[in-house]
Amino acid sequence: MPARENGHEEPVIRDKRKIDPETGQVRETAAADQAAGQPFAEAPAAVSPDGELAAQLAERTADLQRLQAEYVNYRRRVERDRAAVREQAVAGALVELLPVLDDIGRARDHGELTGGFAKVAESLEAAVTKLGLSSFGQKGEPFDPTVHEALMHSYSPDVTEPTAIEVLQPGYRMGDRVLRPARVAVAEPAEPDDAAPAAPDGDAQSEEDN
Repeated sequence: MPARENGHEEPVIRDKRKIDPETGQVRETAAADQAAGQPFAEAPAAVSPDGELAAQLAERTADLQRLQAEYVNYRRRVERDRAAVREQAVAGALVELLPVLDDIGRARDHGELTGGFAKVAESLEAAVTKLGLSSFGQKGEPFDPTVHEALMHSYSPDVTEPTAIEVLQPGYRMGDRVLRPARVAVAEPAEPDDAAPAAPDGDAQSEEDN
């Protein structure tokens, strides 16, 4: 019976929780209810330590893969920039040597490339060739404004298209990069006459008399 005080009944509070909040154990009444087939509230399932560990492992693996991809892209950019800087430096040095190669070519054409000077010239040409330098420009090849610079112009019946009829100075390139165009004399096909030549005055007078 509820206790009475001053003629009033005091409320009675019963703890019907199946799990003891202090010990975390199933109370005997809950165990008895379960044995009797009566339902009771189940405690929330705890997260499996193995599942939590697997989720953390997957997250760390994704972060590592993303970091590795960023590093690979960074290394490729650095290598590409480094190669471009090196190519620019080599091209600048070769451009400065082109006048020396022109002098060597003129000396060879005049038969003055002899003795020790010939050995030095051959060593220099071998070195610049190893760096990727090559000359171009041949007499008789079609004129190409992307690799040729026309210093002289004329007309000739011996050509059917604009043609380099003389190479005044060879061109040089490093790989696909043109360092100096070939300087040439260009001839174009002769222009046909717009009208037939006029007849002599004597012939025209004879036709009038007839």
